[in-house]
Amino acid sequence: MKITKNGFVNKVYQFFKPWLTIIIVITILRYTGLMSSISVFTNSVILKTGLMDIRPEEETAVRLFDYNFELRDLKGNIIEATTLKDKVVFINLWATWCGPCRAEMPSIQELYNKVDSSKILFVMLSLDKPQNIEKVKQFVADKEFTFPVYMPNGSLPKQLNVSSIPTTFVIGKDGKIKMQKTGVASYNTPKFEKFINDLTAAN
Repeated sequence: MKITKNGFVNKVYQFFKPWLTIIIVITILRYTGLMSSISVFTNSVILKTGLMDIRPEEETAVRLFDYNFELRDLKGNIIEATTLKDKVVFINLWATWCGPCRAEMPSIQELYNKVDSSKILFVMLSLDKPQNIEKVKQFVADKEFTFPVYMPNGSLPKQLNVSSIPTTFVIGKDGKIKMQKTGVASYNTPKFEKFINDLTAAN
């Protein structure tokens, strides 16, 4: 059977039509910001099942932490990371455009509300571009988060130049990384609360 040029083009179009539709939908979702909202929703649902509860014993990464960097809080104050020494530190790398980051943040806020913040320092480190600081401020205010939020003031050490976010570190008073977790997780669990509180009692 002879296939005309127009017939061939039509067959090709019919074959690729479903894929073109998917590509167009994904493009629209991505550039309108809806993709991030969908990611937040789906990750939030999964977190509520308990399947993503953090298991600190499975995320061990014992090595010395590099305090050689500076932070800037949302008021513009510069903080030397060396001031974090001799404390238990919870560091979470996130960004306003990261759906999984936003999904896990309520669990971090709940953990922050429960622990002694004078013994366990929280560093919610936004990797948004410096010029987007107002966006970060607005996001934190809208969500009514009260944990301390910072942005890098200059370059970060190699340890914090992670390939994927969210990434969370827990540093002991001895300056060693006790846990490193890449990917979304729920931190408001009895097991993790005990894990981080026990670090405050360690020498």
